[in-house]
Amino acid sequence: MGASVTRTDFEWVYTEEPHATRRKQILAKHPEIKQLMGHDSRLAIAVVLMVLTQLCAAYAVRSWSWPAVLACAYCFGGVINHSLTLAIHEIAHNLAFGHTRPLANRLLGLLANLPIGVPSAVTFKKYHLEHHKYQGDSALDMDIPSSLEGRLFCCSALKLVWLMLQPFFYALRPLLLHPKSPSVWEGVNWLLQVAFDAGIVYALGGKALAYLICGSLLAMGVHPVAGHFISEHYMFTQGAETYSYYGPLNWITFNVGYHNEHHDFPNIPGFRLPQVRRMAPEFYDHLPCHSSWTKVLWQFVVNPSVGPYSRVKRVHKED
Repeated sequence: MGASVTRTDFEWVYTEEPHATRRKQILAKHPEIKQLMGHDSRLAIAVVLMVLTQLCAAYAVRSWSWPAVLACAYCFGGVINHSLTLAIHEIAHNLAFGHTRPLANRLLGLLANLPIGVPSAVTFKKYHLEHHKYQGDSALDMDIPSSLEGRLFCCSALKLVWLMLQPFFYALRPLLLHPKSPSVWEGVNWLLQVAFDAGIVYALGGKALAYLICGSLLAMGVHPVAGHFISEHYMFTQGAETYSYYGPLNWITFNVGYHNEHHDFPNIPGFRLPQVRRMAPEFYDHLPCHSSWTKVLWQFVVNPSVGPYSRVKRVHKED
């Protein structure tokens, strides 16, 4: 089963999350960073191109053997679908069309969701914005694993299983621990997704839909691009709760690896986040960071000091 995890609880702290304070410090010293804020229409172009690519790929694999379909889903389609989930992340911050055009952002998010195969764009936004506003909050930050996950997945073999099941925990955790009333837009998201999936099966067959959905699930589990789920906030260095990744996979993930920069300035599009670090290196170069998402996954599995409990957590405060 491998080495048992040495942590038996989260890292409880009684300080505020670090990003709001650092944001003020950076802007006081580098007010020019404000010029990076706003939307970036390249995001919409990238979404449309990726959706079209996935439609072409689904058409191409419709008559392949099942092993070939699954291999293509893991190596190619899953990467694109994961990139689409990170486009949805950008869109959740209204970075495609700006805060003055919420409907355009919403519709682009619904479009980006289609090849993923599972409706998620609208629900993701509701919970993700709370992750930013209440980072580490024991009741509101649904990015943090539950105590049950920490107790159950407590050795190397079980941590590997947990990584494989990551998409299910990521989707179900907020619905079980912090349920919210469904919105009209969530209903729209579900209807559009079901109609799209049915259309794919009708026009291209079951293998085409399997390629899309399996790619989404596989690339959120034990997959290099899924390393960002662990690298962003799992505590590899004592006391550090957010980590950036500076490596080549940022090129296909809208620079989500620049995660300290993103939490400091969530209103700066991913395309411009590298400029934040270049403009204010004294605030970032000394922070713990990662250079390989694959290495992060490996360390998470084999290092007994890291596991689902390796998160900074704060006692919930009532508003």
